[in-house]
Amino acid sequence: MKLLILTQYFPPEVGAPQNRLFEVASRLQQRGVEVTILTAMPNYPQMVIHQEYKGKCYCKEQMSGMTIHRCWIYVPKSKALVKRLLNYFSFVFSALWYGLLKVRGKYDVLLVESPPLFLGITAYLLSRCKKAKMVFNVSDLWPESAEKLGLISNRFFLRMATILEEFCYRKSALISGQTQGIVSNIKARFPQKNVHWLKNGVDISKYVENDLTNPVSFRQEKGFETADFILLYGGIIGYAQGLDVILQAAEILKDKRDIKFVLLGNGPEKERLLTMKSDLALTNVYFYDAVAKKQMRHIIEGIDASIVPLKRLDIFKGAIPSKIFEYLAIRKPILLGVEGEAEELFIKQGKSGLAFEPDNAKDLSNKILSLYNDPQSAKEMGNEGFEYVKAYFSLSQIAEDFHNQLETLNKKQ
Repeated sequence: MKLLILTQYFPPEVGAPQNRLFEVASRLQQRGVEVTILTAMPNYPQMVIHQEYKGKCYCKEQMSGMTIHRCWIYVPKSKALVKRLLNYFSFVFSALWYGLLKVRGKYDVLLVESPPLFLGITAYLLSRCKKAKMVFNVSDLWPESAEKLGLISNRFFLRMATILEEFCYRKSALISGQTQGIVSNIKARFPQKNVHWLKNGVDISKYVENDLTNPVSFRQEKGFETADFILLYGGIIGYAQGLDVILQAAEILKDKRDIKFVLLGNGPEKERLLTMKSDLALTNVYFYDAVAKKQMRHIIEGIDASIVPLKRLDIFKGAIPSKIFEYLAIRKPILLGVEGEAEELFIKQGKSGLAFEPDNAKDLSNKILSLYNDPQSAKEMGNEGFEYVKAYFSLSQIAEDFHNQLETLNKKQ
């Protein structure tokens, strides 16, 4: 089987879609699928083209046995809507151009990652040209989420985006969704379509306990004390995450001098949050830039618990932040500020930590104190979480199930 994956985001970029697609694609490659990636020049989340790719319109490389075609994308410095749309559409057109010019031959299946939703235009045209069945993979319901986050309010634009979304679903031979909530939403609207839950997961074999990544601990590197209770948020510092709640909790707990908050990452909200830290005179909050995925284990080994928040919006009740899996694979308990599916799976079923009400700093600070005052319970939650993701979120099993879906699809006329 020949599989072409079309995505704006792919390693060496860091982030949930990048990691998920790479892990699934590499495992499909190991199962005998010939995988080709068509993607943009790496730039996310810093929105700066990586040094080794600067000045290039196109390049071809190999990664884990897969052929990677990278093409030009416009990367704006401004966060304005028009600039963001230019960013998306620049790749829509360059991916189509280089997909026709450089990605030669026919393919059995073309998988496209959404968002950005507009890439569905390129995917449909390329799938027709390459005689491939289109698989539409949805990691976020767009434009619904953009509207509810307040990022887009223009009614005409929202209507056009909805028409495109529905067109992509209708033209897909298979639709896959990251969460059960996404899958249920699409099934309810398109009951005749085959929709597969392509969930996030983890490779537990990478986290054997005696395989330390660095003899110098993260605490030593950053000057923390051995007795400090360190809470980590790691990921995109963006609108959806609602990270004000962490700084607000830090203000509530500022008299507990050994409780420290680390925010690791980059994104559009970072400058505002740095200003907020300064305005509140918080000495217990530390910001660090994003690091490569391979460095994350070393950092997580040095913390006591993780904070996984999202804004309190109905659209996030089906969300499962991918960062949960790595924390639990390293046996760290989570403080989860996400209602709905994630809470049901990882708190109620997995017993992997404590839930707090989204956007409620007082509730978060109380849950932090619960872990801080009972380190044995915190350790037990981390161990429970490890066993839970090992049993139900194995990347090998996820890839096998998806491979079976693609094989069945490929056999259909």
